[in-house]
Amino acid sequence: MNKPYIIVHMMTSVDGRIDCEMTAQLAGEPEYYSTLDSLDVPTRISGRVTAETELTRGGKFNPQNKEILGKTDFAKNAIADSYNIIVDTKGTLQWGKENGNNFSHLIITSEQVTKDYLDYLNRQNISWIATGKDQIDLAKAMEILADEFNIDRLAIVGGGKINGGFLEAGLVDEISILIGAGADGRTGQPSLFDGRPESSRPIALQLKDVTSFDDGAVWLRYLVK
Repeated sequence: MNKPYIIVHMMTSVDGRIDCEMTAQLAGEPEYYSTLDSLDVPTRISGRVTAETELTRGGKFNPQNKEILGKTDFAKNAIADSYNIIVDTKGTLQWGKENGNNFSHLIITSEQVTKDYLDYLNRQNISWIATGKDQIDLAKAMEILADEFNIDRLAIVGGGKINGGFLEAGLVDEISILIGAGADGRTGQPSLFDGRPESSRPIALQLKDVTSFDDGAVWLRYLVK
């Protein structure tokens, strides 16, 4: 299967928590962005929850017609060298109109998305990929991304569940962790990888590189075996 080279890049506390408001208070926070830039991954993927809080216009799309797409399809409405990709299983987030910038949005949904929502994305000049009958078929989405959108490298930068989903699907090539100099310890906070089945075994990793910074942050890079 053809797919991009996929790196999970996240900042965590020393106990592996990734809550953004918490990590923003840790020494090392500026290095998150410099290390991300050094990975040469201009195309980046976020989950729906991250996008809803940080990227969208707010509000939910309310389809007038509930008819679903029901098949794998895609649309290249904005051609760009890199994309800001959002995983949104049923198509609920609202967006501004794309104006030809070089960091266009691209929405990945399942086949449960309504035709109304895809028509809305088309009117906003936003590209999309729909695949997977009930849940997004991440492997097929990555194949389309490589073959049709010519993306050869990308970083996943948002959410333990999306990180866990890509890891469980065997799609992650590298894990890049910027550990801030601080501990969280609160109960119920999201961690670097979440949502894998209870029966899943640990994923073996191979250490690629370690870098320490004067402010106490440490950058770890692992290859997925």
